[in-house]
Amino acid sequence: MNKLQMRRYAKLLAKTGINVKKGQWVMVIAELDQPEFVEMAVEELYRAGAGKVTVEWSHQPLTALHYRYQKEKTLSEIAKWEIEKWELRKSELPAMLYLESEDPDGLAGIDQEKMTAVRLSRMKAFKPYRDAMDNRYQWCIAAVPGKKWAKKVFPHLNVNQAVEKLWDAILTASRADGPDPVREWMRHNDEIAKRCDYLNGLGLVALEYKSSNGTDFRVGLIPEANFMGGGEEDLNGRYFNPNIPSEEIFTSPKAGDAEGIVYSAKPLSYQGELIENFSMRFEGGKVVEVKAEKNAHLLEKMISMDEGAAKLGEVALIAYDSPINNSGVLFYHTLFDENASCHLALGRGFTNCVRGYETMTKEDLDKIGINDSVIHVDFMIGTKDLEVIGITKNGARVPVFKAGNWAF
Repeated sequence: MNKLQMRRYAKLLAKTGINVKKGQWVMVIAELDQPEFVEMAVEELYRAGAGKVTVEWSHQPLTALHYRYQKEKTLSEIAKWEIEKWELRKSELPAMLYLESEDPDGLAGIDQEKMTAVRLSRMKAFKPYRDAMDNRYQWCIAAVPGKKWAKKVFPHLNVNQAVEKLWDAILTASRADGPDPVREWMRHNDEIAKRCDYLNGLGLVALEYKSSNGTDFRVGLIPEANFMGGGEEDLNGRYFNPNIPSEEIFTSPKAGDAEGIVYSAKPLSYQGELIENFSMRFEGGKVVEVKAEKNAHLLEKMISMDEGAAKLGEVALIAYDSPINNSGVLFYHTLFDENASCHLALGRGFTNCVRGYETMTKEDLDKIGINDSVIHVDFMIGTKDLEVIGITKNGARVPVFKAGNWAF
């Protein structure tokens, strides 16, 4: 991979993704796959003004070993140092850069019952800290190639060729393949903001989805909620881009207001395994039936994680004619595949979609329909013939998507 272009990507993550402020602490969470790039990213974070950068390494094969050999009780135990670390994060609010590279099949064969129980126990323990930190710091999720991930995406190539090819695909999808990715993202964010402004001016109270694969679905919207996309601000007024890449315009729908059936357009990577060719049927705002050609049991476990896991926390609109979809690459990674076409998400909603959320209590947000859960799982439903109609508070029907793409 061209080292100059990798450096430009690292600069993009530091200046546009995190948008580091002078003297700020930044935590980098990364796998062991690309230490050279992590070094570049750390240097660019310092160049952007960071006062301290710390790196926490993880390694998926070790995670698999832990699940294979440790007892559920041991895996679920929360050590004192873990609580102290979360207390420190809650107090100091470091910016977070996540560099993902895991194998989509890396936890296949692990006892999913055990994994689900452990994840649920640990997520519940840490949820109060996440809630306290919500919207109070900058964060960015991005990706770098891992060897096994690259071979999954490009199985016909040898490992080195596959990694090189995946680097190209990541940089292209992230709009980081040109001479000035930072400037390109300024333009991209401006375009997303214009679409958000249009949608927010319509006063929509519901969206209806239909496509030839069987999707026939209606979801209610929260009148007080905005459509958002691209960059956003935390409660301290710091602008950042939480996902690179990102093509979506999204909002949190009204929890408990969803009816119909949706069919997946791409596989979903969940807990280290792939769920393929699946559907979900909603009644009374909740998933009441799931089907899948592969790993349907994972969907069933997912929607039973807690009371909010079977309800929607996000609806996201992405043109089928998007750069990621047009690349023809199936990434087997939600960060990319969710930005290839329209998607929904089960679980936790985004409080910052609501106008005036900073003055509201959790009870206020629950009342107007922001879903709450320990999970937030995106799955793709966009097809080349997807039609989306917006329903206004006056009952008008406004075309939002036609033939899989924006109708405006």
